Amino acid sequence: MKISYDRSKCQGHNRCYMLAPELFDTDDEGYAILLVEGEVPSDLQDKAQLCADNCPEYAIEIEG
Repeated sequence: MKISYDRSKCQGHNRCYMLAPELFDTDDEGYAILLVEGEVPSDLQDKAQLCADNCPEYAIEIEG
């Protein structure tokens, strides 16, 4: 499983960071920063899906 993140869609709600700080951080402007490149570790896959499901702007997508 991989996460893709489209910063241009992000509105800075920070739900992803609140749900999975292991996968996301925020920049100085409050926009998400994806911390994981490549495959999501198996123990974080449920959190990755939760982030994608809870992003109101659909800026986070799960692949594979």
